[in-house]
Amino acid sequence: MSEWLPEIDEWKRDGKQVALATVTKIEGSAPRPVGARLAVTQEGEMAGSVSGGCVENAVVLEAQQVLKTGTPRLLRYGISDEMAWDVGLACGGTIEVFVEPMEAPE
Repeated sequence: MSEWLPEIDEWKRDGKQVALATVTKIEGSAPRPVGARLAVTQEGEMAGSVSGGCVENAVVLEAQQVLKTGTPRLLRYGISDEMAWDVGLACGGTIEVFVEPMEAPE
């Protein structure tokens, strides 16, 4: 059984490709801690969370690209404190997310 998200085991048993996104660094405020994970299939199924809102959607799209190319990516998303206030957030922050394809099912 997967140590991270039980859905991964089911998807892999079904022969689906899975990418795993992991929060690796936080600067300032962030909705999820370092180590938070999001699994994504090529079909767009998701389990877990690395952020929320538009960042989560962007990570899903990047994860699907990682599955197409097989090449891991380190992503960085951030918003300044000034911009955060303008869009109704209490404070800004930056997160780094590493996205990698998981091994094919055996």
